[in-house]
Amino acid sequence: GVPGRAPPPPAARGGGGKVEGDVCSVRELKALMQLRSDEAAEALRTNYQDIEGLCRRLRTSPTHGIADDPLDVEMRRDLYGRNLLPLAASKSFLRLVWEALQDVTLVVLEVAAIISLGLSFYRPEAYHGEDCGLDTQQTQSAEPVGWMEGAAILLSVACVVLVAAYNDWSKERQFRGLQTVVREAHTCSLIRGGKIKLWPVAEVVVGDVALLQYGDLLPADGVLILGHDLKVDESTLTGESEQVLKSIDEDPILLSGTHVMEGAGRMVVTAVGLNSQTGIIYGMLGVTSGSTGSLRSGRRPT
Repeated sequence: GVPGRAPPPPAARGGGGKVEGDVCSVRELKALMQLRSDEAAEALRTNYQDIEGLCRRLRTSPTHGIADDPLDVEMRRDLYGRNLLPLAASKSFLRLVWEALQDVTLVVLEVAAIISLGLSFYRPEAYHGEDCGLDTQQTQSAEPVGWMEGAAILLSVACVVLVAAYNDWSKERQFRGLQTVVREAHTCSLIRGGKIKLWPVAEVVVGDVALLQYGDLLPADGVLILGHDLKVDESTLTGESEQVLKSIDEDPILLSGTHVMEGAGRMVVTAVGLNSQTGIIYGMLGVTSGSTGSLRSGRRPT
């Protein structure tokens, strides 16, 4: 267990009750969420008997959800992770400057400027101003012009690079700020302590019971508890445009990032953040950095 903290309390059922079985591990839930269709339904029956058995293992209730207790919620975050996908580290200004310098046109200008500067300081020993019909004063006054041309080109390149890098840096900051606003504005309906309330998606934890309806973007991975003609668009993950009909007996698995296109339902959350299927894909693509809720299969509340 975790020192100084109590295990997640039983689901709120008025008077509570005894909870049987060990709490589900992250590894166990990940394995469940990788199954599809009949395989997932069969795994639920084999390992948990039914959806209520899964809820008991998750210390939640299919009708009341988890207890509306901050200690319970925090314990679940420690065990299963937070419902956040950490963004990859932003590029530094110097990195953006270096990338801007890789532009082919600028590289050509840089080479031309260096050659121009080199030639401006090259003076053959046989060269004398008098041989060309120029007096010494005219030759000396013309000498600075050569290196000034090369310096002017380098100065122009530096200005272009700095402006481009600053624009990219500014756009990236604005984009991240917009992502933060969207993340905070995205909410979902959860049942906690028997009460329905809108919660920010970032507050969702494993064991939460989420209500689903037409147009919703699923906030996390989960298993269907109750559904009525529930059809989901999974094209963001599978690439298949055909809507998938979800049912407890045939295909109960619901994935984060997919859209509810028809019907309504209720699901119990089984994976969040980097442990969800979307988080796993993002991690493989290198879109995210860090780790939230890493595998802790050997850790159990006491």
